[in-house]
Amino acid sequence: MQVAIVTGASSGIGFGCATKLAENGMAVLGTGRDEARLAELQKAVGDPDRIATIAVDLTADDGPRRIVDAALDRWGRIDFLINNAGVGSPKPLHETDDESLDYFLGLMLRAPFRLAREAVVHMKSGSAIINVTSTFAVVGGLRGGAYSAAKGGLTSLTRHIACQYGPLGIRCNAVAPGVTLTPMVATRLEDERFRKINTEMTPYPRLGEVNDIASTVAFLCSDGASFINGQEIVVDGGWTSTKYLSDFALNSEWVAR
Repeated sequence: MQVAIVTGASSGIGFGCATKLAENGMAVLGTGRDEARLAELQKAVGDPDRIATIAVDLTADDGPRRIVDAALDRWGRIDFLINNAGVGSPKPLHETDDESLDYFLGLMLRAPFRLAREAVVHMKSGSAIINVTSTFAVVGGLRGGAYSAAKGGLTSLTRHIACQYGPLGIRCNAVAPGVTLTPMVATRLEDERFRKINTEMTPYPRLGEVNDIASTVAFLCSDGASFINGQEIVVDGGWTSTKYLSDFALNSEWVAR
């Protein structure tokens, strides 16, 4: 039985990835900070032989080692690592203090770097690492700040891992979600400007859903993706790759700033 580690698995995209991989027959170690939410993940999977969780602070010095040890102690192997844990609501460069900068980089670049470093030495040919980045790593993004910097760094780390460990049969790819309907995003969509930027500039007639991302991650863990390495797959309905504006946006009255 193949084994996957999924970070940030207590909610949103991480929860969706963990349950999807378990549905595909894998054993999953889900990590997060909230034990109660992790208990919900265990309940959702429903098979104690294929799900384990660990409440851990990824940014702690011993966090990555504890996660890897937990997977090895339970199942004796690691086949897939899904670096998903993240946080939103960044600020632009001139509004970002050092504390916020260190937190964003620590959680979304340093932590996945350290976890991949711990895990890769236990991975064998046919294994893979998938880093969940963001469209803000592709286009920069208004107000992206430290978030864009961290996710962009994670994209570059993806390519390094793909090059360095590809010869060993270990692949690494990135999945870059657009705005995806999760609890974290729900409050942002209450902001009219944020909602318009995403709904009126996405050519596909809906926003992203957790299953869109989880299904892409699951594919990258499958035999069908065995020759995909060092790629960044953007899952955003065309938001980053087109200059689309909806009929509503094109026909609305424009007001000078």
